[in-house]
Amino acid sequence: MPLHVPPAPAPALRTVLTALGSPTAVREARTPSLLHAQGPLTPELPLPVHILDRFTPAGASSTRLAGWRFLIRCGERAVAAADTMLTPDGWAFSRFFEGPYIASTERALRQAETMSQPYQPRLLSMPSLYMLTLWLHGDCTEDAASGHPAATDLLVPLAPAPPGIAPHRPHRVAELLPVLTHRVTPAPLLGSPA
Repeated sequence: MPLHVPPAPAPALRTVLTALGSPTAVREARTPSLLHAQGPLTPELPLPVHILDRFTPAGASSTRLAGWRFLIRCGERAVAAADTMLTPDGWAFSRFFEGPYIASTERALRQAETMSQPYQPRLLSMPSLYMLTLWLHGDCTEDAASGHPAATDLLVPLAPAPPGIAPHRPHRVAELLPVLTHRVTPAPLLGSPA
């Protein structure tokens, strides 16, 4: 079943197109893949990036939209990504980058396209674990800028994942969050009651 990729805000896309057209922005990005690209660079597969600040075994307690990420394609593959962020003045280009999350995101999206249930793809960052996941949201009609992970949504950890978490293995939110909660809970101090 195809993924229902949400449309990015038009101003966010415009900021990425403007940055791609700026030799200064591309040169200062320090992304060799953009500098040495042979052919046109196009932003594709816009994904909202949500931040999960706090969570409990019962579920996500706080998520917020951080911006939109576009994969930058040159020919047959994504060579970099571009992030945008919402400012008081509207959408702004944030940065170009490259690295393992680019290929990992593409792989997770291809994997998700083979699933029988339709999903709305998003990215969910868990800064306290240094973890990024592809969040497959079951409500394809919901505004991609809002919402919390539902218990039945899927999270696909992207590589590199934290130790002990297998990348590219889909987990239901209700199954993965209790495991992750133990990783962010501070250990009791020596000599303190348990």
